[in-house]
Amino acid sequence: MILQKKTLERLRDLINEETEYRKGHELVAFFNELGFKDSYGQGFPSRWVYTDSRLEKINGTPNLDKCIKKVFAPVNFVGRIDVLDKLISDFNQFLVFDDWQVKRTGKEITFAKAGKIDFEQQKSEVKEDDFLNREFSDISIEKIGLDGTISDVLDSRFDEIQKCFRAKSWLSVIIMTGSTLEGLLLGVALTNPQLFNTSNASPKTKEGKVKQFHLWTLSNFIDVAAEIGLLKEDVKKFSHALRDFRNYIHPFEQMSIRFYPDEKTAKICLQVLNAAIYQMTKNKK
Repeated sequence: MILQKKTLERLRDLINEETEYRKGHELVAFFNELGFKDSYGQGFPSRWVYTDSRLEKINGTPNLDKCIKKVFAPVNFVGRIDVLDKLISDFNQFLVFDDWQVKRTGKEITFAKAGKIDFEQQKSEVKEDDFLNREFSDISIEKIGLDGTISDVLDSRFDEIQKCFRAKSWLSVIIMTGSTLEGLLLGVALTNPQLFNTSNASPKTKEGKVKQFHLWTLSNFIDVAAEIGLLKEDVKKFSHALRDFRNYIHPFEQMSIRFYPDEKTAKICLQVLNAAIYQMTKNKK
């Protein structure tokens, strides 16, 4: 099958961190099983650039099918098949635009032609302009109730983000909003470990154990925060967009995609952070 760029980007995220976090040498091993003969060492590009380049090479070949089956192999989700099914369902929302869908039947992963896209259902989604036009009053990191020290650090970062935005330093805004959001969610998780660890969306090891918080990705924190009701669906959606933008902290990734952040991109990221702080304050109980 041949996949469009957006679907490949989604597949990249699944390979790099969402099905399991793969380090550079693990990515090399993953793709070498698909016919490559790469080696890991000095000069290795960012994980994002490497995975993008390998997916581009196998796009439209039988190895792409093997890659997807490898990513969703049920043997890697023993004790958490519900997580696998959710990942497949989410991926199919992109794959449907390539006229395909992934299906799991027991321990087998297969492909089938996709049906008609339900555009009527998509109309209910929050539009970007509507999200940007929302106003949030009484934004305060302190009211989230984190430890005083980390709260002060995050509050200082929030002030610096505002200064960067006024100075039109768009890339700085994007990178700092992503790290600040991750810091906020980690802070809340450390305050409520049982709630986060028992969530159905919590990331798990191959043995089925919940990963320690320092091994969680921003994507993991976003999904769990939404699942337990700390964040609403609109913030979850745009938080994942912020997460994608933040990946361009790697110069080679930015260069390969030719990504040049502008005011609107920075505004989306800042609005995500504003909305997240507001919702975390309101929904913390």
